[in-house]
Amino acid sequence: MKPGRLMTAMVTPFDKEGQVDYEQAKKLALALLDSGSEGLIVVGTTGESPTLVRNEELRLFKEIKAAIGDRGAVIAGTGSNSTAEAISATRGAEQAGADGCLLVVPYYNKPTQEGLYQHFKAIAESTSLPCILYNVPSRTVANLASETTIRLSKIDNIIGIKEASGDLEQIARIVDGTDDDFLIWSGNDGDTLPMLTIGCYGVISVISHLVGKQINEMINYFVDGKTAEAAAIHIHLLPLIKAMFAVSNPSPVKYALNHLGFNVGSTRLPLVGPDENTAAMIEDTLNKYVIDLPI
Repeated sequence: MKPGRLMTAMVTPFDKEGQVDYEQAKKLALALLDSGSEGLIVVGTTGESPTLVRNEELRLFKEIKAAIGDRGAVIAGTGSNSTAEAISATRGAEQAGADGCLLVVPYYNKPTQEGLYQHFKAIAESTSLPCILYNVPSRTVANLASETTIRLSKIDNIIGIKEASGDLEQIARIVDGTDDDFLIWSGNDGDTLPMLTIGCYGVISVISHLVGKQINEMINYFVDGKTAEAAAIHIHLLPLIKAMFAVSNPSPVKYALNHLGFNVGSTRLPLVGPDENTAAMIEDTLNKYVIDLPI
């Protein structure tokens, strides 16, 4: 399986009681595919993985895959700072029909690079699913060094990495040190075009909830050698990217979706919605964009 260049890190809709709204999740998944996304990350950071329980996660994997079929990949967020827990979650996702798994760098316990290597190696060896590493030091504290990523790329079913370090030098070393079939997605919307220019593959996006067709167009322009056209879209989207990360993700994008009329509910505590001033800024920013999501 080769997942698409544009995948959306999908929010998890909740109902008025704060329970997972599975029907709305399936509607959102289909709407994202209709608006440019080629695959979905289910129960990633944007999907509020820290506050979902395992049964909710497994049901989401199963129901979303059943809803979208072969239209796009369902990549299950199954990472943990416990190797045993990540193995259990990954096996569960495989049984639920997921097409792959996203494995975040272990957080809080700060393993060494050797510990990170052994952690990801053990998970990959426990499953037949394609595995995508996820490096996001701003949330995990630990950074997956380029040398460790290159080493892990030699494991057959570790197919790529979502790189959200923002360190283009580190990312360039990964590009240079891995085979062409090792895929590198930007984990930051604002880094997508700069990362494409150094040989990366695509983006796992948050703002594609809103402007997926435009991001797809930007990527396709770049791939086709139309760099000026790609740059124009990149520059146009920067204020929207800034607005969607004004406070911790996914609070802004959930607010935006609700404001636009696609109900996804609130965030779960300890996350809360944006304050009044931030909400007003988000609304003002949205008014300046064409929204691709069918609402």
